Amino acid sequence: MADQQRPKVQEINLGQEMRTSFLDYAMSVIVSRALPDVRDGLKPVHRRILYAMNDLGMHADKAYKKSARIVGEVIGKYHPHGDSAVYEAMVRMAQDFSYRNMLVDGHGNFGSVDGDSAAAMRYTEARMSKISMELLRDINKDTIDYTDNYDGSEREPVVFPARFPNLLVNGASGIAVGMATNIPPHNLGETINAVLALSKDPDITIDELMEDYIHGPDFPTAGQILGRSGIRKAYETGKGSITIRAKVTIDETANGKPRIIATELPYQVNKAKLIEKIAELVRDKRIDGITDLRDESDREGLRVVIELRRDANANVVLNNLYKHTALQTTFGINMLALVGGRPKVLNIKQCLEHYLEHQKVIIKRRTAFELRKAEARAHILEGLRIALDHLDEVIKLIRNSKTADVARNGLMERFDLSEKQAQAILDMRLQRLTGLEREKIEDEYKELKKLIEELKAILADEEKVLEIIREELTEIKERFNDDRRSEIVIGGSDFFEDEDLIPEENIVITLTHQGYIKRLPSSTYRTQKRGGRGIQGMGTNEDDFVEHLVSTSTHDTILFFTNKGKVYKAKGYEIPEFSRTAKGIPIINLLQVEKGEWVNAVISVNDYRDDQFLFFTTKHGISKRTSLAQFANIRKGGLIAVGLRDEDELISVRLTDGTKDIMIATKNGYLIRFPEKQVRPMGRNAAGVKGISLRKDDEVVSMEILQEDAKILHVTNKGFGKQTPESEYRITNRGGKGIFTCNLTEKTGHVVAVKAVSGEEDLMLITVAGVLIRIPVESISVTGRNTMGVRLIRLHDEEEVATVARIDPDEDEEEQEITDHEEEASEEPESSNE
Repeated sequence: MADQQRPKVQEINLGQEMRTSFLDYAMSVIVSRALPDVRDGLKPVHRRILYAMNDLGMHADKAYKKSARIVGEVIGKYHPHGDSAVYEAMVRMAQDFSYRNMLVDGHGNFGSVDGDSAAAMRYTEARMSKISMELLRDINKDTIDYTDNYDGSEREPVVFPARFPNLLVNGASGIAVGMATNIPPHNLGETINAVLALSKDPDITIDELMEDYIHGPDFPTAGQILGRSGIRKAYETGKGSITIRAKVTIDETANGKPRIIATELPYQVNKAKLIEKIAELVRDKRIDGITDLRDESDREGLRVVIELRRDANANVVLNNLYKHTALQTTFGINMLALVGGRPKVLNIKQCLEHYLEHQKVIIKRRTAFELRKAEARAHILEGLRIALDHLDEVIKLIRNSKTADVARNGLMERFDLSEKQAQAILDMRLQRLTGLEREKIEDEYKELKKLIEELKAILADEEKVLEIIREELTEIKERFNDDRRSEIVIGGSDFFEDEDLIPEENIVITLTHQGYIKRLPSSTYRTQKRGGRGIQGMGTNEDDFVEHLVSTSTHDTILFFTNKGKVYKAKGYEIPEFSRTAKGIPIINLLQVEKGEWVNAVISVNDYRDDQFLFFTTKHGISKRTSLAQFANIRKGGLIAVGLRDEDELISVRLTDGTKDIMIATKNGYLIRFPEKQVRPMGRNAAGVKGISLRKDDEVVSMEILQEDAKILHVTNKGFGKQTPESEYRITNRGGKGIFTCNLTEKTGHVVAVKAVSGEEDLMLITVAGVLIRIPVESISVTGRNTMGVRLIRLHDEEEVATVARIDPDEDEEEQEITDHEEEASEEPESSNE
């Protein structure tokens, strides 16, 4: 007896028990708490909150109710966890800075982007949002499965019908055991468009989806996403990382002090902590130049103002803020979701495919439910029709029956009716015996038969199912879609694209005098005849103008040479692309140029060969030749390209093979030509030797490499130009004063550029106002050295030509056009000899 009372002790392997118990716990966390379902994009707690609100009648068109009532309903029936955990989950669904499309419509204090917590649940009120109603639409039409709640006393949905792809639209984040998910939110319209495209073409590629439909994440707090390579990697593999920046503008206060204004922050950045961090950096003198920091955010939107010292470089300060604060953050994408109850990392197409399959199931189950309902009603109507056809006999049978059961059985036997049909006849009101009511029954029966045929046709044809999905998704898109908030910015200096993923195309890179850079497709500009007014090439400030224009490729390396003799590099695709009229970005955001340093020479290279050289010329006439191979490894902070003396500046750099003639031209119309070999190859830090001896008040404006049979093209600041055969310029020794090369007058102005041309190129002229004209070089008259030339561009008063560039005509160049304002210049050259 004593042995029977002793507790039974079971010997187990402790290691095995720990392993088994931990795996059970881990799977419980993974499946029941931390990860969203791929079909509706919801974790259990969010699904239970919305289901409880739906049960309580807290619909979007009903009055708000206390949040505490919702939380109590959730933890009492479905979610046996802490009330604070449930309330915090509900609060997040009501925050416009957390959810791209809020699922809860909150009334009261639901927190802020400053990290303020929501008011206590007894103070706040809530109801379902309009779009969350679409997650539960048709839930009562047998579209989804139910399961027992934690104690078996209630039933709860396993998944919602989810009439829009919520997993991608609102994203998800969660930490499970040994795994985590972090799915960014997306634009509703783009995501639905991607589902529609997939429904029409199951073989569509991820590249096609990205190109035409779902371009990238779209965060509720907007901001700028830098580059597409991180997005592409995440969409192709399910894992990737993207860089997000705040949207900022730089302007000046009324007293001329520069300031930085942030109007959008990266996703999940706490504004108050960001401002605190900036203040800490200023206090510790890790960032210099900030004099004031204010949060001017209000109901109209976010606005953080950072005022700077008058002498501070706003772009340098901004780059330091990007580096040291949350004005620039990284979002690690891990698209992990539950598929069939198991965690799985999914690419973007798989997410869309699983959602589409879920919708097929929903539509089929809803259609089957409606079919059963229609058939049941048609069955009843068939019985009523029989009764109305034999009305007198039915009345007599019922009148002679002692009980309802006897009458029911009698009807079933006499007219071969089912029990439901017989009961419906017994329940029929006397008013249904009128002629009008009989006609209604007939009409309803005919409509039901038609509906039954349609429903059966849907179930028999999957294309009809897909068409219904497309119609309903399109209707949701039309009701709830809004514009994309997050801008995807291509190019930049501190993030890199996968070059293999970037198409190689011809581009034009422009750089303004004040340092704004951008790229455009080379086909942006159409060829015009000389003398035209040109097209508006880009927007500039009143005191800014385009200074450099380079025709290159997205895969080529662009070398930037500054006035201080340093060289920086960037890939063509790293330079952001803008519209034709956009100003571009400050080059300080692309290159780490110092204060007082600006770019004044830009060339493009695609290979660093020992037998190629860079030939340098400075404003004071100093020249140097250095092997291109010495510039293969340029640091992010740049390299010294040429050592400068006194207050000299680097003017021009050209790529050469070491065998050509060099031509150096000056502002006052003098030119020297000498063999390149007269300048021996030197190291990067060397200062160079004298290329031309300058006269008083003169300076170098151009240096060119002369090809055989080339023509030398002059352009003046008043818009005049001419070609002169290179044979008219004799070869001399370097260091001479040069010879007179053109007749300059007040009408022509001074020389701004001298180019060596073959006659097959196009010429791009850019004025200080940003107007561009592209003309064929062959249309410019060939004259002698002592002439003025012809008018190349009509200029308004005070307008001048700022810079000139050669452009190789594209093979697919469009037909030559003349603008409305174009005027033909005289074909006869204007000359001082006339």
